[in-house]
Amino acid sequence: HVCIVGSGPAGLYAAEKLLKLSAEAKIDVFDRLPSPFGLVRSGVAPDHQETKIVTNQFTRVLSSPRLAFFGNVCVGKDIELIELRKLYDVVVLAYGSESDNSLGIPGEDLYGVFSAREFVWWYNAHPDCANLDVDLCASDTAIILGQGNVAIDVARILLRRVEDLKSTDIAHHALRALNKSSIKKVYLIGRRGPAQISCTAKELREVLGLKGVNVVVRSSDLALSEIDVQEINASRIHKRVYELLNKAAMNGKHSLESYEKELHFVFYRQPTEFLPTEDGHRVSGLRLEKTVLEKELGSIRQRAVGTRVFENLSSSLILKSIGYKSLPLDNLSFDHRKGLIPNLNGRVLRVVSKDGDPECEPGLYVVGWLKRGPTGIIGTNLICAEEVTMSIIKDVESGILANDPSHEGREGVTVLLRERGVKFISFKDWEKINAFEIMEGAKKGKPREKLISVEEAVKVVGIS
Repeated sequence: HVCIVGSGPAGLYAAEKLLKLSAEAKIDVFDRLPSPFGLVRSGVAPDHQETKIVTNQFTRVLSSPRLAFFGNVCVGKDIELIELRKLYDVVVLAYGSESDNSLGIPGEDLYGVFSAREFVWWYNAHPDCANLDVDLCASDTAIILGQGNVAIDVARILLRRVEDLKSTDIAHHALRALNKSSIKKVYLIGRRGPAQISCTAKELREVLGLKGVNVVVRSSDLALSEIDVQEINASRIHKRVYELLNKAAMNGKHSLESYEKELHFVFYRQPTEFLPTEDGHRVSGLRLEKTVLEKELGSIRQRAVGTRVFENLSSSLILKSIGYKSLPLDNLSFDHRKGLIPNLNGRVLRVVSKDGDPECEPGLYVVGWLKRGPTGIIGTNLICAEEVTMSIIKDVESGILANDPSHEGREGVTVLLRERGVKFISFKDWEKINAFEIMEGAKKGKPREKLISVEEAVKVVGIS
């Protein structure tokens, strides 16, 4: 009996591998949301429908007769990890990263300052952020801290013509807000330079090609030091990204087009304070410190160092795209600095003994961002899942894991959840929700219209 906590790419790739490697495995997949697929559903941008095709593969996994889906079940609230471990031979934690890193600077809690994750969840109809109070009309400027793929996604959604988003699965409330939006300028702020920017060439090319958007890159920012050149030459991706930025800067100089909106790439700046309005309740702008790069000892990597030269940038909407953060479960070791559960090839580590040898928790494993930290793309989870499932199989073959008759698995957990009145969503229930969303979307020329609350999902499947 195998339990997987989390139905995103990491959890479902692990389920797929276990189904193939073990003919005896019965797998139950839990998710705190009524819907499966994790960040494929709530993180991938609505105008990237081709990326979501992987849900077809995951649907085949979920439809296996040896697998059951338990949606709308929150581990740590509806059922405890210790209870799952008593019910299952194997527990795999795959619930990813559902929080954000913090800058720890003044004004971070002002209204108008959001994490990029919250904003992405807002336009993707995630139940946690569907009611986020985002005001796109208070200013003509939005500031995004960070220059990775998530930051690029957010900038693209803010600047893209609404007509181009109407045929996507963007949340209806977000489409309505974007249609009324006053945002004409978006600033992407980076602490380091164009040689260190962390987005991919594909994402960058797409945002540079937006219709009606003038891309502004300062020529002075494109000057490279000898170490910058070494960094770029060491990475084909960074080299291509730099070439694209250079081309964008040249095109901007000679363009005679008239533009509706602007996208500014601002390098060598770090935030030091979110500036409040006079009433002190909402954000009015950002104080930035100019930076220079210093080489890290024994590496070609460079870090940003403040110069004590400051400038202010006005905006009533600031989005922090500075990294996701995983959350720990009670009574489980957690590395807060790295944002992961300490593990050895996916085996959760209990403690380090006096002689320095790590001890593993028998039957407890971790996969995905919880295993390696919040990095990588959807496909990265496939490699990660392969390593973890091989650890499980080796532990079964070595006798560390055995089929314990006292572990009731699916039958035991079903009884427990029903006794507690938990309105869990089965895979058949999800199929009803899926069909409903597709039907509602078809009425508007969209691939689907996502339900934005747990209550709506429960109502569609008729659970009392």
